Parts: sequence; structure tokens; C-alpha cells
Amino acid sequence: MQKIVNVVAIASGAVSIALIGSGLFVYVNRDSIIDSVKQQAIEAVTGSLGGLGGGALPLGTNDIPSTSNPTASTPDFPLPQAPQASL
Repeated sequence: MQKIVNVVAIASGAVSIALIGSGLFVYVNRDSIIDSVKQQAIEAVTGSLGGLGGGALPLGTNDIPSTSNPTASTPDFPLPQAPQASL
């Protein structure tokens, strides 16, 4: 019975050391991990993942809608008004 308890204790210690070690690794390398995730997100959006294309925004396009178009911001119908409270 003592051998089983010793094996469980050693396994518990090994798991604890692994958790502390991985947490320390992430803490020490957090800046490079964040930079890597940012770079992957930028590549996914611009579509420059190894020349495969297919991103959300193709490179070299300037087809961003303009907000200076008055018809885009002004509706042709009156907007509903909030009801007035009567006392």
C-alpha cells in the first residue's frame, strides 16, 4: 500500500512541476507569443499567407466605402420619434 501512495505522490509532484513550468514558460515568452498572434491575425486579414490569397481584404484594393456620400447617411423617409410622456 505504501508503494501505491508513493507513486501517487510522485505523479502529483510531476504534474505540479509541469504546470508551474508551463506557466513560467508562457510568462517569460508572453511578448513573443503576443507578437506572433498579432502577425498571424494581420496575415489572415490581408491575405498574405504564403501567397495563397483568399484573405478578407485583397492587397491593393482601396474600395472602402466613403462616408461623404449624403445619400448613404440621410434616409428618404422620416425617422420615428420617441413617444412623449404625458402627466
